[in-house]
Amino acid sequence: MNREQIMQVLPHRAPMLLVDSIEPQPDGSVLASYTVPEKPFFCEGHFPGNPIVPGVILCEMMAQSCCMLFADAFKENLLVYRSMDQVKFRAEVHPCDTCEIHARLVEHKGSVYMCDVNLSVEGKRCAQGRITLAAVPR
Repeated sequence: MNREQIMQVLPHRAPMLLVDSIEPQPDGSVLASYTVPEKPFFCEGHFPGNPIVPGVILCEMMAQSCCMLFADAFKENLLVYRSMDQVKFRAEVHPCDTCEIHARLVEHKGSVYMCDVNLSVEGKRCAQGRITLAAVPR
């Protein structure tokens, strides 16, 4: 899926749409990518002379990628965070880096979806965690 197709599923819009493409995988997981812009708003002041993508933005990239596992849930609902567990930041992400995000479903109970997700740049793991989302009526 390209960005236009993703916008038909996710309600996010620029500058908070943090997924450029999605590739469904044979095992049911998804591989997403996002290239951080050269001068993103979220790096202004974080940190002058050495811009680093904030961890909360990495979490949002991972959550949006997880949401793409459940495109059908968006038809009448909005997927929202319920929890983030075991989140670890292992390496910095900088402007112009292309992030690859691998998300897979771990558990699904009713309207709650639990996913394991990893974010890497050039094969180096930068962030990982377990994200729980819930489908709520729009």
